[in-house]
Amino acid sequence: MMEKSEAQTSDSKRDFLKLILGGGFLAWIGAVLYPIAAYLKPPKQNEVEVSSVKVGLLKDIEKDSGQIVKFGNKPVILVRTAAGDVRAFSAVCTHLECTVTYRKDFGMIWCACHNGKYDLNGRNVSGPPPRPLDELRVTIQGEEVSIFKKS
Repeated sequence: MMEKSEAQTSDSKRDFLKLILGGGFLAWIGAVLYPIAAYLKPPKQNEVEVSSVKVGLLKDIEKDSGQIVKFGNKPVILVRTAAGDVRAFSAVCTHLECTVTYRKDFGMIWCACHNGKYDLNGRNVSGPPPRPLDELRVTIQGEEVSIFKKS
């Protein structure tokens, strides 16, 4: 009878050791993976409320071009048409929030993620974007170009 009880004790010690070692291994994996995951997750940034941004002088913005301007935390695209009109739109694609750019060869605002195209009025022309770009108001006082949030 004693042999059976010793075997049971040995098995229970072995099971206990497996449990402790398995738990220790899982804790070690967690201790390694958690800092990596925390590092890869970008920190949450507060929204910066901006109502206007001065871009620069009109003579410095060449015709038939576009440029990205920071508007708080968000990018804005400022487009000057071949005719000289200046327009501003949110530079965030309405499909998957990629940043759009002005393509002189297309004469359009273009999203590289899925080949989405917007005309120079911000309307979605082709590709997957579901809605037009958000428009901002552009004012020119003297030679100074400013972008304002539409109210």
